[in-house]
Order: sequence, then structure tokens, then C-alpha cells
Amino acid sequence: MPTLKEKIIAESKKLGIDKIGFATAEPFEHLKESLIEQREAGHTSGFEHQNIDERIYLEKTFENPQSIIAIALAYPTKIHEEVPRDEKRGQFARASWGMDYHHILQDRLTRLIDFIKSEAASEQEQAEWRFAPQVDTGELVDVAVAQRAGLGFIGKNGLLITKEFGSFVYLGEIVTNIQFEPDEPVPNGCGDCTRCITGCPTGALLGDGRMNAKKCLSYQTQTKGMMPKEYRRKIRNTIYGCDICQRVCPYNKGKDFHFHEEMEPKVDEVFPKLVPLLTIPNKEFRKQFGHLAGSWRGKKPLQRNALIALANLGGREALPEIEACLGDQRPVIRGTAVWAIGQLTKRNPEQYMKQLQEMQEIETDEEVLVELEETLDLLTTQMSKQAAKRGAK
Repeated sequence: MPTLKEKIIAESKKLGIDKIGFATAEPFEHLKESLIEQREAGHTSGFEHQNIDERIYLEKTFENPQSIIAIALAYPTKIHEEVPRDEKRGQFARASWGMDYHHILQDRLTRLIDFIKSEAASEQEQAEWRFAPQVDTGELVDVAVAQRAGLGFIGKNGLLITKEFGSFVYLGEIVTNIQFEPDEPVPNGCGDCTRCITGCPTGALLGDGRMNAKKCLSYQTQTKGMMPKEYRRKIRNTIYGCDICQRVCPYNKGKDFHFHEEMEPKVDEVFPKLVPLLTIPNKEFRKQFGHLAGSWRGKKPLQRNALIALANLGGREALPEIEACLGDQRPVIRGTAVWAIGQLTKRNPEQYMKQLQEMQEIETDEEVLVELEETLDLLTTQMSKQAAKRGAK
């Protein structure tokens, strides 16, 4: 007669859950010092659950926790459609391909809970069993739960690395008052490898599985204000997320799984044309991008990032559309458009000089004024260099 745990494992395969493991609900005491240090150092993004004790002690949010059921779903890393080269396009990192993973995981977790309830020996037992499903918006540190449950180990990039799927997995868990036999944690397998650390363009990875989240390009693409200049060139044409530390990881070599239809990427969603994104109406934005995880911050960060990407790609043909953004009511878009124009007109700096000077006279936002001053200085310097070259001939 199979145990309840064995039945759950068998059912998880039917539900399309790629890995499942069971962990104790003991406190995650080993995380406390690190979480406090990271907050005090200013290395947290602000997107995390803010109550550190609730991230460590399950009893703070769940009565009589006994076990955690951890699951992982593998996601695609390669798009099977050809990406057209018709015009400049941006890209979403792989973790935002297809339907928002929060919805996919919640569906699997809910269906798994329904199955467990159906296995109760009596109505009283079913009433006594309690479950709290969560994805990465909950209290727990997902990678710590998954590691304890034996799904994989936490790499130097802070991500869970599984034997079968590398780090290209979405994680979720269920806290319950049912006691299960726990699985064995997986020992760390990074060894002396530092490819993710050296591959990170901003030096965000600290070398021990932690990171300075504010230096991570994924975080920078999700902020709503002006992106600091030191990150603008480094995002290249990525308008949401960053997966460089995953792409350089040896455990991810050759990994590309297409198990879940709702995760399949579509070209115009995950490699969108940049120019139309600058003026996309809200209704069209929701239709094209609303189901992606990368839309959760709204369209302003993506439009800001599209302006940066156009500058990084040398999109001079888009200058008329970028120029139109100088009149946008949102300061972030105006300021980023100013910067983009400066980057794209270095060879003919006089092209927008007068317009930017006139804009400077009427602009009231301090951050936009800083961009205007720095861009005008850049273009003035370029003009002086060009005049000096002409004079030397």
C-alpha cells in the first residue's frame, strides 16, 4: 500500500510538476544573520517580504507547521520561432517567457492540494489538514526551501540548480500541518567554478550565493525611476530581467525543456519591436504583454528600457519617435529620451542641440534637467572636437 507521500509524488507527475520534494518546517535559522546583513548593507531590492522573522519561523504565519512540499517546473530557454530582423527589437529574460509563472505555479499547487485533500481517510481528517501555498511573493525564501527539500543546491548566483534542468526552474511550495518524511538536501555542486560571478556585467554577485540586488540588471530593469547611467549600456537590448549568470553556468549547458504549453514564448511578446512600444496604448499593452511576468510593473519601465535599448542598438532611424517622447508627461520618459538622443547624435551633435536648449528653458523636473545639462555638455564637446578636426585639415 503506497504511503500518502508516494501517492503525492505519483500525482505530481500527472499534474505536470517536474520535481517535488518534502522538507521539515524547522526554522531557517541559518538565514537570519545573512538576511539582516544584506538589509543593513543596502543589498536588498525592496521586493522581498519585509518581515525577516516571518521568512525564518513558519509558525509566525502558519499554525503548527509540520512540513513543506516544494515543487519545481522547468521552463524553456530557446524560442523555436525565428526572430525576424525587420527592425530593432528588445527582449525579455527567459523567466518572463510565456504565461506569468506565478499563475502556472499557483494552478499546480492548488490542484496538488485538492488531490491531497481527496486522500483524507475521513471528513474530520480532511477538515484538520491545512495548507498554505506560495510562490516567490510569499514569506519564505524559495531557494532555501527547495534546497532543504532535495530539489537541488543553491549556486553562487543565488539560484537553485537542479541536476535535470539546471537553474531554469520556477519554484513554489506548500506549508502544511501534515507530517511527511523529509527528503535529503543536495550538497553544493559549484566547486571552484566562478563563471556566474565573472560573467555578471555589474559585479552584483558576492561569491557566496548572495548578491547586491540593487546592482543586478534584472532589478534595474524593474525600477520605475531614472536608471542610473552605469547600467544603461549594460542592459543592451533587454527590457526586462537578466539571465546572464544562468547562461554562463555549466549546469545549464544544453538545457531547453518544453514541457508546458503555457510557457512557450511568442516572438512579438518576448522579442518585441521597440519603436511601437514607445507609444503603445494601455489596452494594447495589456493585450500583448499583460500575461507576462515582466509586465507586473506596468508599461513605464518597459518604455524607459526601450528607449535605452534603441540607443544601445544604434537605432538612429527611431530618432523621430524618440524625439516625440521629449513631450511625454512622465519625467522618466522625457529624461531617458534626452539621454537616448545624446547617444544617437554624437556624430552630428548639432541636430537636436537647439531643441534640447529650448526644452531646458521650460523643463521643471530636476532629474530631467540633469539629463539635459549632461547631454548638452556631451554634444557641445562633440561639436568642439569636430571643429578641431576640421581646423587641423
